[in-house]
Amino acid sequence: MKYSMAGLFLALPLSALAAEPVAQAATAAAPVVSSGIGGQLTQLVLGLLLVVGLIFVLAWLMRRVQRIGPGNGQVIEMIGSRALGPRDRLVLVQVGDEQILLGITPGRITPLHVLKTPVEVAQTQAATPEFAQRLMELLGKDQKDKK
Repeated sequence: MKYSMAGLFLALPLSALAAEPVAQAATAAAPVVSSGIGGQLTQLVLGLLLVVGLIFVLAWLMRRVQRIGPGNGQVIEMIGSRALGPRDRLVLVQVGDEQILLGITPGRITPLHVLKTPVEVAQTQAATPEFAQRLMELLGKDQKDKK
């Protein structure tokens, strides 16, 4: 029975089988309306603006949430830092009332010393770097204008 169906299929003229899909394809390929392209482009641009706007809103929201969280009361503060090499540093941190000297290498942080008496660091205004100061002089602005 299998073979008789296959023989019947092969007996049909191939042009009759091919004519039907061609007719369907011709009716399916209706002329494209040019206003549809403009509408699609407008929809694409509005969707893109919506996604970009959503990214900016979420970034702003994340910054607000991070400020509100437990990070407000900083418990650990970096007092000073000194480079010992291209990848090695000494860092003095204050944790509560204690100051700890840390050795930092690429793969490790080692506490070197806990200071018995904290180092007092004078709170001075950050000095303007020489380049920035020279640029302000050239532009005719004085240091007092910054405030």
